[in-house]
Amino acid sequence: MKALVTGGAGLIGSHVVDRLLARGQEVRILDNLDEQTHPEGRPDWIPADAEFVHGDVRDSDTLERCLEGVDEVYHQAAFGGFTTEISLYYDSNATGTARIFEAIANRGLDIRKVVAASSQAIYGEGLYRCPDHGLVQPWMRTIERFEREQWEPPCPECGKDVTPERTHEEVRWNGETPYAVSKLAEERTTIGMGKRLGIPTVALRYAVTFGPRQSVFNPYTGVVSIFSTLLLNGIKPVVYEDGRQTRDFIFVGDIANANVLVMGDERADHEVFNVGRGVPVNVIELIEKLAASYGLEPAYEIGGQFRPGDVRHLVHDASRIAELGWKPETSLEDGLGEVVEWINGMGAVREYFSSALERLRQQGVVMRAGSS
Repeated sequence: MKALVTGGAGLIGSHVVDRLLARGQEVRILDNLDEQTHPEGRPDWIPADAEFVHGDVRDSDTLERCLEGVDEVYHQAAFGGFTTEISLYYDSNATGTARIFEAIANRGLDIRKVVAASSQAIYGEGLYRCPDHGLVQPWMRTIERFEREQWEPPCPECGKDVTPERTHEEVRWNGETPYAVSKLAEERTTIGMGKRLGIPTVALRYAVTFGPRQSVFNPYTGVVSIFSTLLLNGIKPVVYEDGRQTRDFIFVGDIANANVLVMGDERADHEVFNVGRGVPVNVIELIEKLAASYGLEPAYEIGGQFRPGDVRHLVHDASRIAELGWKPETSLEDGLGEVVEWINGMGAVREYFSSALERLRQQGVVMRAGSS
């Protein structure tokens, strides 16, 4: 079986490649080596025994050539983060995915299965529990609430305080950022076109993924790498809101394992799965654990800054993929330890976030409560 891994030089794609090669599969990598993520060009972790194509999923000719002779597709190429490049999210994530299925249909290619990367971002806010109304999903928080530092979302039915719960796959799609909407388009295209073309497809809604090979150059995505470069340069990370917002952090190896698992399991065909540890971790706790892994004192700056469109609490219920035999194998502490070992092996690292943060403030991507 020959596999195409789009985005195969990136964080998740490269670890998928490693697992496929270890299984004795032929692998072709398609990656555009985006300069923001790979400013030094082709990374040294791309294996010599994988075929590498420097190209873009948005280029139909390149994509058609890469799909020739392929049995399986792991679609990991994506553009992410909080930026103002609105059209790029749709071009890369939505249109890029559409072109995969367009090429398959136009060339009549015999593809056995496609597994694509979706995201937790499509949910917007996750599930919460109201004392009066049970499980509810709050609407996205307004800028007016952010301005008043009302960080916690209220019950959408009665306005009372709610407590976060784990979010399962049946929760509505409510993400409003360009990234969230583009990933929803990618997911629905993958499932819908798979059914139309008679090709088994699967979409995986990743929790916040981290691990070795996450770019230390990109200041717009990859919170663990961003915080690492700041801490190592003696700069306090900026914590949005009050730092008590929670996420589900999952190690990249566990994400790669999930991809390989669903590719080989017919029970996953045409289904969507959450992939996360299901353990809430707030941002301050993440910084404290990361600093401890580096042997540093934790330090951070809280100043009422926020990102419109951000969510307060979102942690996965991954019980559906667990029924297929998947489970996370790496704890947060062990995963951070692997990141620290990898980054320390680079020697001195530069930080790029501080200058990017100023641009994000100027563009209104990051705002400050009470500033209006």
